[in-house]
Amino acid sequence: MNENVTSTPFNDDDSINFAEIFKRLLHGLPFIFGLASLGLAIAAIAYLATGSYSIITTSTRVAFSFSGFERGEYPDKSKFQADDLRSPEIVAEALKRQGLETNQNSQSSIRTALSIEGIIPDNIVKERDKLRASGQTPRPYVPDEYRLSLSLPRGFPVSPRQRELLLNEIVNCYQEKFTRTYLSLPLNFGKAFESLKDADYFDYELVLGQESQNISSFLGMMAGTSPRSGESELATMGGASRTFRSARTNLSFSDLQKENQLFTQIRLNETLGLIRQNGLSKDRKIALLKMDYYLKTLSDDENKAAEEEKVVMSLLKQTQERMQNYVLGIKSQSGQQRADSPVVDQGLIDSLLANDANNFLVRRALDASLRTRSIQSEKAIMQDRRNNMETFMKSDYIQKTEALEQFQKSVESLKKVYDQLINDIRLTYEDFQHQQFGDAVRISMQTKTESFYRGLALAGIAGLGVGLAAGFGLSLLGVGPGRGIR
Repeated sequence: MNENVTSTPFNDDDSINFAEIFKRLLHGLPFIFGLASLGLAIAAIAYLATGSYSIITTSTRVAFSFSGFERGEYPDKSKFQADDLRSPEIVAEALKRQGLETNQNSQSSIRTALSIEGIIPDNIVKERDKLRASGQTPRPYVPDEYRLSLSLPRGFPVSPRQRELLLNEIVNCYQEKFTRTYLSLPLNFGKAFESLKDADYFDYELVLGQESQNISSFLGMMAGTSPRSGESELATMGGASRTFRSARTNLSFSDLQKENQLFTQIRLNETLGLIRQNGLSKDRKIALLKMDYYLKTLSDDENKAAEEEKVVMSLLKQTQERMQNYVLGIKSQSGQQRADSPVVDQGLIDSLLANDANNFLVRRALDASLRTRSIQSEKAIMQDRRNNMETFMKSDYIQKTEALEQFQKSVESLKKVYDQLINDIRLTYEDFQHQQFGDAVRISMQTKTESFYRGLALAGIAGLGVGLAAGFGLSLLGVGPGRGIR
């Protein structure tokens, strides 16, 4: 390379001398390869040096599918927010399960590094653009799939594998929370006997009687036999619960309804009958005090309900009287022929508004009346119980050991049947909800982390490209070791 190379200069015309170009590149090959190797080495070293500070992204995809999601709502009508995936309690629980640091700084760093973005297909974007171009306003769109990403420096004290497991655990925790909230029965359902610990015997009639009514209402709603069952979209799912049969219990909600009726008629009535017949109580004076206070509470509630009913009925009467005037006004205006009369006149609008107000007040009056009658009925039942207990106190009737033993056996038998009934209801309900929401939250893409070697290869390719470009350029200019500009 030290000998002088005589090269033919380029012609001044517009033609390209490919022979001269090839000759210069051929003589500069060692120089080109040297610069390429140098660029590759520098890029690789720079990447390795700054690798611990570079941001590495671990990502997955989460798909949602449940009733009401298309409206941006959870099954209980609350507003859906994709950001719930990275809520503090979810992140804290996921870190705890993975055995990672759960202090405030770690949680804050992880939550800051988490990002959620909706995935919108191209065809949806095009359709919405067409609607906007035509002057229409597209309705809000809720993506059904989201990309969950965790972007942390490579040197962060969490390995790539742990980051993938952490993302999966975050989704799992969210799934479990969704299951607890919408797929499982309420935590206080079937806890009647737990609330009766150390309770007086007469409390059994209050608690178990109310529990039987709650179970009956719930099963009636699920079986579609309750008068107001159609109001709960979450419970009936368009009537799907009426024909559902559990795979684990082989029971439908109608079967459970019949089972609850037998439980009430045979087991529960036996236990409550023993309490009433023998006037069972741990302390009858205390029992009377409780009943008196409960009766006073019911009387106060009755007075409030009666006053509310009176107000609603008065407003309803006034509304009905004013509606008659609206009807007369419309009839008098209909006989007048005016060319400039509007399509809908003010009298008709007022009549429609009055009709809506009347319907609203009718519903309120019905609810207020039913509430008053319900309180009065409950008050009468409690008064009868008090009179029965007072009769046993005045007669000095002593509770027999045989009666207490019979009562305890009846309670034990009742509890076994009750636990079995609640277990059947719980399993059947969970099977039904899993059928409806089995795919409500699912991972739709395997969790992946950007590869270190992929980044190293890209950096090397970039350095190699820069070196080759520099080598080719300088060789064409005739610049190189032992050469001057030709």
